[in-house]
Amino acid sequence: MEKKVILITGASGALGKQIAAYLESQGHALILHYFQHPIRSENPNVMTIACDLRIPSEMEEMINQVILRFGRIDVLINNAGISKSNVAWKTTAEAWRQTMQINLDAPFFLSQAVIPSMRAHAFGRIINITSVVAQTGFVGTSAYAASKAGLIGLTKTLSKEVAKFHIAVNAIALGYFNTGMIEDVPAEVQTKLLEQVPVNQLGDPLLLAKMIDFLISPEADFITGQTLNLNGGLYS
Repeated sequence: MEKKVILITGASGALGKQIAAYLESQGHALILHYFQHPIRSENPNVMTIACDLRIPSEMEEMINQVILRFGRIDVLINNAGISKSNVAWKTTAEAWRQTMQINLDAPFFLSQAVIPSMRAHAFGRIINITSVVAQTGFVGTSAYAASKAGLIGLTKTLSKEVAKFHIAVNAIALGYFNTGMIEDVPAEVQTKLLEQVPVNQLGDPLLLAKMIDFLISPEADFITGQTLNLNGGLYS
């Protein structure tokens, strides 16, 4: 498979790191986005860049820097996400807005920014990382669930708008994984969550990385507008 130029947001997080490590091992050129936790790499094919995903102008500048260095962007993986957990009537306006800015606004503005390059090269992949919580709901996640559900809607519409340019847009709805946000969940709650998963185990980030690697391959040309469930049977 031809090697791709791939931008991963939230690459300093637990899932982002493992996605990046796998795709780097496959020889792709990577742009690893971070905000508060710097990323270092000695690989000349890896670019690390800081950006506040709440500020559209910073995102636009990030895309410009990437294109200046690599000449194009083949794949955008909207992986960055936050969850400010609280029941709806205790969720502050600030918590709601920040959740929407990172989880939904940023994927929209970044997609908007990379599409011209993808159109120019008649190829592109946009992969949005969403959640089973968007599909089922979960107590205390009103802002998070709404933002991730919006990401599914964005995926469906955007896929129809750009399909004629050979750009595929898909979402991956994650269940409960053994790293990432699960680390902020109390142990007794983790046990209860695990009991709900039919395969009786938490997800491995390597499975996610390999699914992404497939979606960016030529074999996935006919897959677009889909929400692919990676949840161990939790929701179908």
